[in-house]
Amino acid sequence: MNALSSTALSGLQAAQLRLDAAASNIANANTPGYRRVSALQQATPDGGVQAQLQRAPQAGAALEQDVVEQLSATYAFKANLRTLQAQQQTLGALLDTQA
Repeated sequence: MNALSSTALSGLQAAQLRLDAAASNIANANTPGYRRVSALQQATPDGGVQAQLQRAPQAGAALEQDVVEQLSATYAFKANLRTLQAQQQTLGALLDTQA
């Protein structure tokens, strides 16, 4: 797998984790004692991104923040998917030229 694919796939995984965390927060907003989760992202040396979940120190809901996080994660997911699609089209064009 090349660097572009690796970077885009790690971005897809991070965006999916962000979507899952926000969805969990929204689904459990009325659960007594539920502590929100958030996805923390960090760049990796190879150009990708690594994400991990972290629980909030205290219980509480922030539905507005979760909706915005879902929208942002959706756009990040689409951007990384588009990167993979563009790479596949480029490789396909190169193979057609070589054939």
